[in-house]
Amino acid sequence: MLDINSDAPDFSLPGSDGKRHTLKEFRGRYLVLYFYPKDDTPGCTIEAKAFTKELGEIRKLDAEVVGVSSDDFESHCRFREKHRLSILLLSDTGSETIKRYDAYGDKGVFGFGTLRKTYIIGKEGRIAKIFGKVQPLGHEKEVIDFLKDANA
Repeated sequence: MLDINSDAPDFSLPGSDGKRHTLKEFRGRYLVLYFYPKDDTPGCTIEAKAFTKELGEIRKLDAEVVGVSSDDFESHCRFREKHRLSILLLSDTGSETIKRYDAYGDKGVFGFGTLRKTYIIGKEGRIAKIFGKVQPLGHEKEVIDFLKDANA
């Protein structure tokens, strides 16, 4: 289990921008790393569009938003284009990073898979906040409120 103040697990994953991304490149600012089950599903679309809408505000708070799912590069590209998303999406098709972040588990009638969970990783690479069992509607506001307090 990951806890507040523990080192965030490193990752190296392909992004929707065609580049590989690692945790290290986000050092020096906050990283809102959110895990979601599937591209272009209702809850995931609500969450991604809300983060896109508030991305300017989040960046003013010295943070970046990155979404992670087990969907592949092509799926992420279609999802971003269809909904005009500006947030970076990472592909973890083997769910290794998803599992390292305790965002994989029993989803009841849907079987096992990616859980909706958000981590805010501090500027030094340690976990500052964990949002478990995220509700997509309004989650971006919870993240912004936390970042405002962290920057106060």
